[in-house]
Order: sequence, then structure tokens, then C-alpha cells
Amino acid sequence: MNNLLISSVLISSLSFLSYSIYYFISPHMKNEFKRFKLEKLGLLTIFLEIMGAIGLLVGLFVKPILLISSGGLALLMLLALIARINSKDSLWVSLPAIFFLALNTYIAYLATQY
Repeated sequence: MNNLLISSVLISSLSFLSYSIYYFISPHMKNEFKRFKLEKLGLLTIFLEIMGAIGLLVGLFVKPILLISSGGLALLMLLALIARINSKDSLWVSLPAIFFLALNTYIAYLATQY
């Protein structure tokens, strides 16, 4: 397994875990879900992000889990990007979703190479 894959997994996993914790301690995060009219999906989204982040770490040892987790997180970020486009958010505000969509797609690609 190469260092780029390991680094990418660590960046993505730690970012999603941090984001998930931030949801519980910051009213801003819950307000974002309300702004998108997705407040009922907030906890489900956070649960899926936590599972994806843990799955990425486990996936370093079990390749199918890496592929499923990175693919799931990429899908979540695609949906987040669609929500941001529908809300007419700027490119600047949408960059994290774009970055993590690309990063997790790249992790899924690398997972198929090993």
C-alpha cells in the first residue's frame, strides 16, 4: 500500500470525524441542514459520515471496506454539492464538498489498484 493512499485516507477520515463532532457542538452545522431543508437528515448524514470515516481506516487493512467507504463518502459529497448548487451557494463555499468528492473518488480508484 502506498503512502499517498494512506495519507489520503487519513486526511479524509480525520476530516469527516472532525466534521461529525462539530455537528454536535456547533449550532451552525444544524442550521446548515435547516437552510438546505434537510434537517431531518442531519443525524443520518452524520452517522453515515462517521461510519465512512471509520470504514476508511479499517479499509487500510480490508480492501473491500475501503472501496465501499470511499465510494459512500464520495456519494455523500456529491449529494452535498447538489444541495449547495440548489441553494445557490458560491463556488468558494462549495469547495470542501468538491475537494472531498474528488479525494474519496481518488481513494476508491487507488483501492481498485491494490
